[in-house]
Amino acid sequence: MFVLTDHNSIANQYMEGLRDISQQNDRLKFRRNMERLGEIIAYELSKSLDYSSHAITTPLAETTSNKLSDSPVIISILRAAIPFYQGFLNYFDQADSGFIGAYRKAETSGTEVEIDFSYLAAPNIEGKEIILVDPMLATGKSLITSVGQLLKNGTPKKIHIAAVIAAPEGIHHLKERLGLPYQLWLGAVDEKLNEKAYIVPGLGDAGDLSFGPKH
Repeated sequence: MFVLTDHNSIANQYMEGLRDISQQNDRLKFRRNMERLGEIIAYELSKSLDYSSHAITTPLAETTSNKLSDSPVIISILRAAIPFYQGFLNYFDQADSGFIGAYRKAETSGTEVEIDFSYLAAPNIEGKEIILVDPMLATGKSLITSVGQLLKNGTPKKIHIAAVIAAPEGIHHLKERLGLPYQLWLGAVDEKLNEKAYIVPGLGDAGDLSFGPKH
């Protein structure tokens, strides 16, 4: 498990901008901070992928360069993940992408949250490394539901799960239920879930803060 804020960096400033209620009324800034954190985590994740050497020619000589052996497939959980996903796409700019609609049906206790799955548009993921992007890893139930649906498109080589903020309960749920090779790439791990299964201290509803309240 990689946790970005375990070490001091400029990412702390972007995380503060997401959390601070005095800054959250600026939707453009909120989305941009999500995108920036996506870019930083994408860079860190890129170090774990496979590379191959190939020859190139500069204006002065021939040399070699290492590049990705195969681009990952980026899967975005709609709608909250869109700005975070864009950060990953900025770096993995040749990657295929997929989109999933999975959301909690009601605000109930953390043990009673129900997930509704409504949409899947994804490429073939057989043998691929996929990056599953969702800004808030709360209960982990929507991610397990999403992976179950994705397996209709093949069995991936490995799943990289990327979130801005995670709760210990969600991390534990994935450990118990996700029976495929995976790695977590997180901005921060917070204290707990509250009685409505929201992350504390968290940042609120990432989708509403990015795009406005839904009805």
